[in-house]
Amino acid sequence: MLFLLKHRHLLINAALLTSMLANVQAIAQTTYQWVDPKTGTTVISDQAPPPGVKQVTRRGSEESTLPQVPYAIRQASEKFPIILYTSTNCIEVCNQARALLNGRGAPFTEKMLKTQEDNDELSKQMNGETPIPSLFVGSQRFKGFEAGSWNNLLDLAGYPKTAPYGSKPSGIFTK
Repeated sequence: MLFLLKHRHLLINAALLTSMLANVQAIAQTTYQWVDPKTGTTVISDQAPPPGVKQVTRRGSEESTLPQVPYAIRQASEKFPIILYTSTNCIEVCNQARALLNGRGAPFTEKMLKTQEDNDELSKQMNGETPIPSLFVGSQRFKGFEAGSWNNLLDLAGYPKTAPYGSKPSGIFTK
C-alpha cells in the first residue's frame, strides 16, 4: 500500500497514456454512415454497409488503408526520385538491377525503351549513349549496372540499406 501511495503519479500517468492511445486508435478507424433502406434509420458503423446501399459517407483515416512508407524512404524518394531505364532485350542484368533496388526498398519508376524515340530520349540525357540498364537517382546518373556504384548513389540519397518489412517491389514486372 505504501508503494502505491508513493508512486501514485506513475499510475495516473500510465492510465492517462493508455486512455490517450485508445483514443488515437479510435480516431484512426474508418466509419461509415448510411440510411438503412428497410427502416429509414441512419446507421453509423465501423463495418462497411451491405451491398446496394446508396449514399454512403465514409469518414476516418484514409491513410490506414494505404501502405505505410517509412519516413526515410519518403524523404529520399521526394528529393531523389529513382528512374531505371531498361529495354526489352535486357533480361539478366536488368533483373539484377531491379533486385538491387527492390532489396533496398527503394521505390522506382522503370522506363522500358521500346521505340527509337525512347532511345533518343535516353541518348540525349546520357550524352549520346544508350547504356542499358541506366540508373537516375535525382540528378545523378550511372551508365550500366555496377552494384557497388548503384549502392553508393542510393546511400548518398538516403535510401535504407535493406528493404523495410512489408515493402512492395517496384518495376514493370511487379504489377
